Amino acid sequence: MAGAFALVAAGIGSSVASSQTDRDVLSANYQTISANYTGENGDAGAGATVDVSRDFDRDLLEKQAKAQVAQRAVALKNLQKKTQQRADQLKKNQWVLPVAGYRLSARFGARSSLWSSGTHTGLDMSGPSGSTIVSVAAGTVKEVGYEGSYGNRIVVTLQDGTEVWYCHLSRFATSPGEKVDPGQTIGYTGSTGNSTGPHLHIEIHPGGGDPVDPIPVLQQHGVNP
Repeated sequence: MAGAFALVAAGIGSSVASSQTDRDVLSANYQTISANYTGENGDAGAGATVDVSRDFDRDLLEKQAKAQVAQRAVALKNLQKKTQQRADQLKKNQWVLPVAGYRLSARFGARSSLWSSGTHTGLDMSGPSGSTIVSVAAGTVKEVGYEGSYGNRIVVTLQDGTEVWYCHLSRFATSPGEKVDPGQTIGYTGSTGNSTGPHLHIEIHPGGGDPVDPIPVLQQHGVNP
């Protein structure tokens, strides 16, 4: 019996690619099981690898063997589905750079009279006006609008409650309540609010609290600005 089960596993191979392949695989493996239990000609003494008593219910055996093959195919399909779901989940948890074609022009904690608080609370990434800004990670857009010295601002709440602020935008490409993925366009760089030139000012607020240095947080997620 164990040898027959091993033949079932070996016969199945990899996941089924189409409905026609499903039928072919099920048919082939059913025949393999049936032949090994009952013999090529339906006679357990005619070359069968498993000695099945002649008073055994062969119809029941064949029915169970066919069901076993079908269940194996379903199990493989479910495993393939779960694997894909896990890959999709990992992809959504990845982080990416929020903008391209930039230079770092001001870092977190820098002091200057240019900033209303006297201390810089984010990371400035300067570049051409109108550059595409994307969400650094998966989340939900919380706020979109003008916010004083921050100019046009988008706030995205990530899955762990962290808020990411994107400031000084020239225009928006999202709206409150929208679910965004990493790398999805949400707006474009500008120089609105308290700004001396086009750039993205990005802030990271863990749990929606006070801002922290964006660079270590980005690096923790595999992004080096």
